[in-house]
Amino acid sequence: MTEFWVSSGHHLTQRTEGGGLAVTDELILAYLARPELVPPEEACDAERGLHAALMADPRRVVSRGELQKIADADARENWEVMLAFRDRLLGARSVEAAYLALVRGGLQGVPGLFLNQLCHLILRNALDACDDPFVLRAAELFFRPQRVSLHEGSVLLADAEVIEAREGSAPLSPLVTMLGKEAANELDVLNDENAWTYWSRSDAFTMALNLASSQAREGFARAIEAYVGHLLHTPVRVEPRDGLEDPDWRWFVGLDAEATRLGNALWNGEVLDSAARERLLAVFALTFTDPARVDERVGDKPVYLLLAMNAQKTVTLKPHNLVVGLPLADRAA
Repeated sequence: MTEFWVSSGHHLTQRTEGGGLAVTDELILAYLARPELVPPEEACDAERGLHAALMADPRRVVSRGELQKIADADARENWEVMLAFRDRLLGARSVEAAYLALVRGGLQGVPGLFLNQLCHLILRNALDACDDPFVLRAAELFFRPQRVSLHEGSVLLADAEVIEAREGSAPLSPLVTMLGKEAANELDVLNDENAWTYWSRSDAFTMALNLASSQAREGFARAIEAYVGHLLHTPVRVEPRDGLEDPDWRWFVGLDAEATRLGNALWNGEVLDSAARERLLAVFALTFTDPARVDERVGDKPVYLLLAMNAQKTVTLKPHNLVVGLPLADRAA
């Protein structure tokens, strides 16, 4: 099997008997080594001491009094958030269970950065045997915001952080001009000819994806199936659709904030203007392998999944919407 997404930290975990990932000391230490938590030169002795103690014993109980000794209020808040997150991880039977508990609990106090990292790690586990670069590149949408460019029928997605990091240099190609000022030799659109290079570049996030292509949409559909099946233990089938033309649609899930807004408008009978229609990038139909798992209000009708970009032409997926938004029968009960 070819390695990919080393940056997810999957090598720091161990697989449980149920197929999930156990929370290890090494995983907690990786969070403690993040630059946001490593005390800067000007940090007080209390913060330095706390960090050193946790690096020696990442499961160490930290009292409220220890936190109050940290002089800098922002640093103190960072530690409170981190330790609450750590305790949620340690209290769960797996990374997947912790993620589900956080999502179903409303995500209060959970930084988006931590949530994206968990999703990255969980998808790395769910897609462990995947050998299709189109599926893996599409799955990056789950934990990496994307910059969008519409050009001559193409819907080009490029990693937003990568684009922003390289803005400022002279554009070197039409693709670079559309997506941002980036070194042209580090930005290729994934296709059959260059797909083999994905494996060595998977942690650089430097390949663009044309969502208008059938391979990209099929890849995204397979990524959704893997995410839902792994987390909810519910096999599903996801198929790309050309649009939302069903006169009797029963349920939809917006995969991002803009898609939810557009879906609500359509649900309420509104007609989308041309700008709104352009922001709706893709529609997928999800069906459950086991009809008994579906809310009876949906029956055998598909659940429509909507993907959109915002006014700034950015896609920021909220994959947890699938966890809380799918019409599962046990949830309805």
